Amino acid sequence: MKKKIRVLIVDDSASIRQTLTKILSEDDEIEVIGAATDPFMAARKIRDEIPDVITLDVEMPQMDGITFLRKLMSQHPIPVVMCSSLTEQGSETLMQALEAGAVDIILKPKIGAADQLAESAERVRTAVKGAARARISKLKRFRAENATVQEKLTADAILPPPTGGAMAKTTEMVVCVGASTGGTEALREMLETLPANAPGIVIVQHMPEKFTAAFAKRLNGLCEVEVKEAEDGDPVLRGHVLIAPGDKHMLLERRGARYHVSIRSGPLVSRHRPSVDVLFRSAARAAGANAMGVIMTGMGDDGARGMEEMHQAGAFTVAQDEASSIVFGMPKEAIARGGVDRIVSLEQIAQEIMAADRRR
Repeated sequence: MKKKIRVLIVDDSASIRQTLTKILSEDDEIEVIGAATDPFMAARKIRDEIPDVITLDVEMPQMDGITFLRKLMSQHPIPVVMCSSLTEQGSETLMQALEAGAVDIILKPKIGAADQLAESAERVRTAVKGAARARISKLKRFRAENATVQEKLTADAILPPPTGGAMAKTTEMVVCVGASTGGTEALREMLETLPANAPGIVIVQHMPEKFTAAFAKRLNGLCEVEVKEAEDGDPVLRGHVLIAPGDKHMLLERRGARYHVSIRSGPLVSRHRPSVDVLFRSAARAAGANAMGVIMTGMGDDGARGMEEMHQAGAFTVAQDEASSIVFGMPKEAIARGGVDRIVSLEQIAQEIMAADRRR
């Protein structure tokens, strides 16, 4: 039998511990080996049995989750998924968690309508599975939605496939990027090396609502390019980066020879919202050969179909290689579908973007 992913839940809320235990235990690939009310109890449990993944609350008695995460990563690195409530202030704190080495962020499950709980469950299980596949060596370096509850939808749920109507090549190129597990720090490293005159970039990073704004703000303070959370109708401009808001799909659209983004609600696509497949398909339809697609570290296959469609529409496509990926899931699937022109390390992605820009 396949070895199950052993999970330790650390949260001071009894209801959250019970809900997470139920959600995770419903998956045959996951086993909850225990729960702790605070980091001190968690440390004792880890001494008895080392889990494969830890879900960790931020605000707890005796020691906060960020302090515990830093101690854990310095002494005994274990993949950690941070579990938090939906707050603006909390989003800033979770940026610190990603810098400290957390693999992913999830919202505390919604204990409301059945469909909301189903979506929460989907995301929790996906995050835990992605964390289990993350390589600890990469976590230390970067410091950084299961089909049983809902049908896995494709980008057809948001917009139809490309029909060959994209405009011919123009002088401006738009770069579409998709990332998931491990992507927050990988994107930071890539964007920090881009010059201020880089081509316009649109990014889908799997992240909850509210946290994308704090993520964009953090990147804007580190990079020469200007970074912001995308708003409906924002133009795609040279030297600017737009990041899809959490819990919304982002599409690329064309008005004349200019591009802008459309922010939409809709169902989960490839078990995500925002979905890389949705962005990539929209780029294939609206930009064709004027687009460049980049798929980076992440769990699952979101973006693989869309990248194939971009490739078929004439776009230049790049995938991050296995050696530099925290989780080689999304790039691997895109490569397997035959939609990738080049496979490069994380350090080379910015060079590929600027080289493609010069070729135009």
